[in-house]
Amino acid sequence: MSKIRILPEQLANRIAAGEVVERPASVVKELLENSLDAGASRIEIEIEGSGTRLIRVIDNGEGMDEDDMLLCLERHGTSKIATDQDLAAISSLGFRGEAIPSIGSVSRMTLTSRTQDAPLGARVVLDYGRVIKVHEIGCGRGTIFEIRNLFGNTPARRKFLRTSRTELAHIEEVVKSYALAAADITFVLRIDEREVLHFEGNQSLPDRLAAILHYQGQFMEVGKAGDNSSEPHTHGWLLPPDAIVAGSAGIRLLVNGRAVRDRMIVHAVAEGLRNFLMKGRNPAGLIHLRLPPEDVDVNVHPTKQEIRLRDSQAIHQMISQAVEQAMQEHQKKLQGAIFRATPSQDHRPEQEPAPQPVSQQSKPPTIQSTFTSAPKPFIRESPVPAAAVLSLQTAEPVAVVLPPVTQPVFRTQQALPVATASGHGLTIIGQYDNLYIFCQSEDGGLLVVDQHAAHERLLFEDLKRQFMQGHIASQTLLFPATVELSIAGTECVEHHAAEIRQMGFTVREFGGNSFIISAVPAMAGQGDPGALFVDILARFGHGEEKKGKGAILDDILASMACKAAVKAGDTLHALEIDALLTRMARADLFSHCPHGRPVLKHFTATEVKKWFHRT
Repeated sequence: MSKIRILPEQLANRIAAGEVVERPASVVKELLENSLDAGASRIEIEIEGSGTRLIRVIDNGEGMDEDDMLLCLERHGTSKIATDQDLAAISSLGFRGEAIPSIGSVSRMTLTSRTQDAPLGARVVLDYGRVIKVHEIGCGRGTIFEIRNLFGNTPARRKFLRTSRTELAHIEEVVKSYALAAADITFVLRIDEREVLHFEGNQSLPDRLAAILHYQGQFMEVGKAGDNSSEPHTHGWLLPPDAIVAGSAGIRLLVNGRAVRDRMIVHAVAEGLRNFLMKGRNPAGLIHLRLPPEDVDVNVHPTKQEIRLRDSQAIHQMISQAVEQAMQEHQKKLQGAIFRATPSQDHRPEQEPAPQPVSQQSKPPTIQSTFTSAPKPFIRESPVPAAAVLSLQTAEPVAVVLPPVTQPVFRTQQALPVATASGHGLTIIGQYDNLYIFCQSEDGGLLVVDQHAAHERLLFEDLKRQFMQGHIASQTLLFPATVELSIAGTECVEHHAAEIRQMGFTVREFGGNSFIISAVPAMAGQGDPGALFVDILARFGHGEEKKGKGAILDDILASMACKAAVKAGDTLHALEIDALLTRMARADLFSHCPHGRPVLKHFTATEVKKWFHRT
C-alpha cells in the first residue's frame, strides 16, 4: 500500500491557515485587503474580546452573488489573476484565493453579500470549513464577514496567542496602516462596542498620519505625489529628528498601496537621515513607494507582508536621496523661521571658513590660538582690537593673554545691534554655563544654542566638503610623530591609504610596523597626531562589514570635528558668538550635530509667557 496520500481538503485548509492566519490581526488584514479590492469607500471593523470571539468587517464594495460567494470558499478561487502574465504584475492586494478558505477552516464564518443590481443578497454559514447553510437575505450593497470563535478547533494555536492587549494592538496597527494606504476611504474600528479609531474619507493624508502618530508639528515631506504610476517614485511624510523619541519604530511602509515590512526601505530612510538621528532612534512617519507592478514580487511570503524588488539598489538610492532632499528643505524652513533672511548665494564665499577652535587650558589666563589663511579662527575675548584680530592671516601662533577671571554661571554679553549682526538677525543675550548661547529672535522668541554641537556640525560639513573635493587641508608637523601599529593596523593603513591621504595625513613607513606622521589635518593640529591617527584606524577596522563605507567615513570626520570644535566650558566673546550664528544662518545643514544631538531649541514668545501664566 502506498505511503503517500492526498490530504483531505479540510486538513489542507487548516495547514494553510497556519501560514496565512498567524493571529486575529492576520484575519483583519486579509479581509481589509478584500474590501479595498472590492472598491469600498467605507469599511467598519468590529472586534470582541481579543479578536478570537468576533471579527466583523463591513464594507460597501461591489459585493458578490451567491455563486461567487461559494467559489471564494474554495482554495485558490480568485478573480484577480488568470494567467502567468497576471502573476508577474500583481496590481491588487489579494490574488491567491487562500485567505478566506483558510480563515473559514479555523473559525465559524458567516458571509453576507449583495451586488448593486441584485434585489436580494445571500448568506453562507460555515462551521470550521463545512458549509452549513446558504440562503437569500435582504441586506445592503457590499459584503459582511463575521468570524467567530477563531482557532476554536486548533487550541494549540490559540494557546500561543499573546495577551488581549497585545493582540488588539496588532489589529489597530493593521487598520492604521491601511487607513494610510487608502486615505480617501472611511475606516471605523470598534472594540467591544467602543469606537477606537475613526478616519473620515475627506481627511488629508498628513492629518491622518498626525492623528495616528499623535503629532502636532510640521512633517518633512519626502518626494512628491506622482500621477504617473509607470515611473518609480516615493512620497511620504517623516517626523523631524527632534520629534523622534528613543526606541521609536514608527516608520510605516507602503508599496503600491500594500502595507509591508522591508528592512531595505527602512535602511534607505535611515541613510537619508544619517548624522541627524541619535543612536537608538529610528525614523518615524510614512513612506509610500510606487513602482511598476512587474518590478515587485509580492508572492514571497505567506501573509504577503514581505516583498522582493527587482532593482533594490536603485530603489534604495532613490529613497535615500529623497529623504536627504527633504531634510535639506526642512533646514531651509527652519532657517527662515529662526534667522533673518540670509545673504543670497551669489554673495556667499565659495567655501565657508571653518572657525579654529581654541582648547581650554587647565590654567588660564593664557590661551594659544593658531591663525592660518584657512580656516579662519574664532575670535577670543582679549584686549586686542577685534578688527586687528580679524585681519590676522599669519601662520604663526599668536598668544592672547586674558586677565584672570572667575567662571560665572551666566555671562551677559553686550548685545550686538541687529544692524551689525552678520546676517543672522538675532540679538545675543549671553552665554549660560559656558556652553549654551542665549539669543532673542526677531519675533521675540528665545533661542538657545549648544555652542559645541553647533560648531561641530559646521566643522563636519567643512571636512566632508573638502574630503569630497579630494583633499582635506593639512598642516605639516614641525616634529613628525612616530607610531607603532599592530599587524592589523598596518594592513588597515595599506588598505585605506587613499582615504587616509584624502583626510590630510601624510604617512610613510619607517620599518616593520612603525610609521611616521609628517602632516595632519589642519583642523586637528593642536591634538596628539599619533592618538588621532590610531583612532581613525580603529574606526576603519571596526564595523566595516556592518556599516557602509560612507557611514564609516562620516564617523571619522564627525570624530575629527568633535575634537576640533569649541568645548563646553569655553568662554566665547560676543564677536565669536556672532560669527558662529552667522555661519549657522548661512549653512545648508545646521540643526543637529553629526551624532544626531540637537544644536538649538527655539521657544516662541507665547511659550515663554505661558511658563509664567502671562497669557
